[in-house]
Amino acid sequence: MPTTHHFRPTHYHHTIGSHEPVLTIADGDTVVTTTIDAFGRDEDDAQAAPRGNPMVGPFYVQGAEAGDGLAFHIERITPNRKVGRIFTALAANTVLPEYTGQLPERGEGEFRLDLDEGTATLIHPTTQLGTFSVPIQPMIGCFGVAPVRGQFISTLTSGEFGGNMDYRGFAAGVTVYFPVFMPGALVHLGDVHAWQADGEILGTGIEVSAEVQFSVRVLKSQKIGTVRGENETHIFTAGNARPLDQALQIATTEMDAWLRQAYGLDARSAGLLLGHYVQYEVGNVFDPAYTMICKLPKTALAAFRKV
Repeated sequence: MPTTHHFRPTHYHHTIGSHEPVLTIADGDTVVTTTIDAFGRDEDDAQAAPRGNPMVGPFYVQGAEAGDGLAFHIERITPNRKVGRIFTALAANTVLPEYTGQLPERGEGEFRLDLDEGTATLIHPTTQLGTFSVPIQPMIGCFGVAPVRGQFISTLTSGEFGGNMDYRGFAAGVTVYFPVFMPGALVHLGDVHAWQADGEILGTGIEVSAEVQFSVRVLKSQKIGTVRGENETHIFTAGNARPLDQALQIATTEMDAWLRQAYGLDARSAGLLLGHYVQYEVGNVFDPAYTMICKLPKTALAAFRKV
């Protein structure tokens, strides 16, 4: 029978890689754990680790081997404190170089989180926006599996293993599919945002600590090139690279391969389907690798059964 594990971290990593596992879990198990924010602050708003997307884990998944896939289902993301932090100016790389002198100095601000009402309200700095509130819609900014060949890669960037993708679609109810490169997959997670718009163009979302509940399934011998996912309405793929056009190419390639592999479509059919139904969204455009999302509505796939 699947087990639910309650894990309280005592240390964090600033790389995703083949670290010593903190917990061994089985195929089908659920984990309830806590994360600290990208600034390294915990649920008591105390400094628990240096800033820079500190990760919980890794979690060793029994039976996961190189060449398998891993299904990571996000069951719940619950912010566990009432303050969230942000940067307050557009990132310089999101505007034209000659315009950067028009940007204000980079500073930090704070939002007050009303977890009962589901809103986050800016409390610092004071701006012309008046009472400025956004909905709380938690997402995971950085998570993934250990990269190939025992590499350790900074949690500030991303790749085919996952990492700092900052895609607002990584929310509760979503299943994310990772390729497995190392024994046990070695799952890392952290960097929860209470809210974030597309691109993370400030360099932050509303950064907050959280309690996260997830479950895992091992997909034996399932060939996955890079990150995939699905929610109730869409399947999607993530391309992590720089420049942005390469990220789009990776995401589109992975989607085309997925349609051929899982739905039995030939090359022309997959291309025509994509050409008429594809949707693109932008994940992270702040950090070293950018993220592009290639989406396809499930309604477009209704006539095709997975093989």
